[in-house]
Order: sequence, then structure tokens, then C-alpha cells
Amino acid sequence: MKEENSLWTKEFVILALSNFMLFVAFQMLIPTLPVYITDKGGDQLAVGLVVSLFTVSALLVRPFTGKALDTMGRRPVLLSGLAIFMLAVFGYYWMASVALVLALRFVHGIGWGIVTTTYGTIVSDIIPAERRGEGMGYFGMFTNLAMAVGPLIGLWVSQSWGYGWLFGVSGGLTALAMILSRMVEIKAPIGATQPTAGGNGGLFEKKALFPALLALLTGVMYGGIVSFITLFGKEVGIENVGLYFLFNAISLMLVRPLSGKLFDRKGPFWVLMPGGIITGVAVLTLSYSTTETGLIAAAILFGIGAGAVQPSLQAWTIQRVDPSRRGAATGTFFSAFDLGIGGGAMILGAIAKQTGFALMYRYSMLVMVLYLVIYIMYVIRQSKKASAPKAVSS
Repeated sequence: MKEENSLWTKEFVILALSNFMLFVAFQMLIPTLPVYITDKGGDQLAVGLVVSLFTVSALLVRPFTGKALDTMGRRPVLLSGLAIFMLAVFGYYWMASVALVLALRFVHGIGWGIVTTTYGTIVSDIIPAERRGEGMGYFGMFTNLAMAVGPLIGLWVSQSWGYGWLFGVSGGLTALAMILSRMVEIKAPIGATQPTAGGNGGLFEKKALFPALLALLTGVMYGGIVSFITLFGKEVGIENVGLYFLFNAISLMLVRPLSGKLFDRKGPFWVLMPGGIITGVAVLTLSYSTTETGLIAAAILFGIGAGAVQPSLQAWTIQRVDPSRRGAATGTFFSAFDLGIGGGAMILGAIAKQTGFALMYRYSMLVMVLYLVIYIMYVIRQSKKASAPKAVSS
């Protein structure tokens, strides 16, 4: 019985390491690919397309990935996604024009959408149900570590050795992730039906829609920060904006396992409510920050709030659905989060043009107010359903 409840199994550790390698490979390109585009003669529009094309293709492929996971099985989908991702990374160096780089970026996003959806589904299969929040927290901690070290490695490699080595190392890490993933014994989740060609549901999972809605709203907040934090720093005179990402990553890594345990012991309310409040306070703190101290405080608060909410929403999503629909549920969840990031960046960017970035962040806090209102209404409705007397058949 103790073995069945174990979290740190060989499969979990290998899968976490494989996902870590993939995220390092991805994060290496975040600060370096825009520079690569400009070195090839690209303008600001081209740099913007680096982000948008990648996000759009990942968003489009996620629902189909979820469907494939539930009908074809986990391993073939994972390996195909990793292969697409790896070939795209290696291919960047050989693209002769900006247009070709952007076309390959769209393909790269397809690989990313496939692998991230698949990793999230497989890890939900192998984590014991009673420790799902804690397990998702630890799994996300590896991702946050990659977010902290990946950009630094990418900048160091590109500046010291050039773009050839940059794409070679990134692609090599993806190949290592593929090797590690083949060492994981992937079994059908307990309670799942056998995959069938006809499938057992649509592209989206209805039971995942409510957590996905909350994920969309948190994605709006995240999209506003990652897209405009540098420009906000220039607006208010904070030079070392990189401190935000450093302290945010540290805060995320520390809070995720703790919030996961709280989710498992007390339920989603005790994580999603305080996490949402702290996230709103974090963005408000950021909007009034004019020094590095204020920036760091906002980063720590956002790490606590988002680090509690995001993995708990994902764990709650998996908890609500049948094991045979975990792929579709994970695809639904990440599609909503991606849509929030992309849509949030566009909407908040338009607001910032009229108000400036500080005031834009204050307005964006209304998104978390909406998140809290919607969730409170849901809790009240569920409470009324639970307390309503059941009809007794005569």
C-alpha cells in the first residue's frame, strides 16, 4: 500500500528530468531568438511574430493532441512531438531568411503544443490521486528551475560560441529529453478505457471547462507581465528588471510543493482563493513599484499566488474528469491558458498605449477580481447543491 502511494517513483523522476531538459532547451531561445531575427535583418514586427506564431500554432494543436492522447496512446504522441520540436530547433541555423525562420517557428510551436500537453497528461497518470496537488507542484518546480537557468545558458552559449552552438545545445537537450522519455514505462491510467480509433469524446472536455476558464484569466495576468515588464521598467526607471524573473522563479519553486500539499489535504478552495487574492495584490504592488525593492516584492508575491493557483487548477482539472479523458482535459486546460496569455498581451498592450504601463497593470487587476467573483459564485452554487434535500422515491 505504501508503494502505491509513493510519489518519487522512477517514472516520476525520469519524466520530471525529461521535462526539465525540454524546458531548458525552450527557455534558451526566449532571449536569443529575437536577437537572431534582428541579426538576419528582421524588424520589430518580425520579432513580435516570433512570439505570436509560436503561441498560435501551439494553441491550435493542443485540442487535437488531447484527442490523440486518449485514442492513440501517450508514447507515440510524445515522441512525435519531441521529434518535431528537435528538428525545428536544429533547423533554425539553416534558414536563409527571416521568412523561413518564422515559418519554422510555426512548426516549432506545433511540437511545443504536443509535448507540453503530453507531459502534463502522463504525469497526471503516474501521480497517486491522493497526492496529485503535491505531485503537480513538484513537477512544476522542475519547470520553474528551467525558467531560471535556461535564459542564462542561452545567452552565455550564443555570446560565447555563436548561434550554431546555441541551436546545437538546445536541440541536443531535446534529444536527451527524448532518450529519457523512452525510459519511462507508460501505462494506461487506472479506470481508463482502451484507446479506440473512433475515440470516446470530442476535442474539448466539458468537465475541464470551468478550471480552464480560471486558467484563462490567470493567463491574461501572466501575459501582461512577461510581455511588458521590461517596458514598464523603462517607464518607471528600474534598470535591472531581470531581478523580477529571478525572484519570481525562486518564489514559485518554494511555494508549489507546499500549495500542492494544501490542495490534497483541504481541497481547491483553500488554494485557489488565497492564491487569486495574492496574485491580484502582486500586480497592484508591481504597478506602484519604482525601485528594485518594490519590483522584488511584487515578484515574490506573484510567485506565491501563481505558484499556488496554476498547478492546483491543473490538478483540479484532472481530478474532475474520467481517466480516459485526461488527454482532452489537459489540452483544454493549456489551450485556455495559452489563449489568456496571447489575448491578454494584445488587450493590455492596447490599454497601455492609452494609459502607460503602470496604470495598465492596475486595470489588469480587475481580471483577478473577476476570477475571484466567478469562483466564489461557483462555490456558493456547489454548496447549495450539496445542501439541497434529495428527492426520496416512493
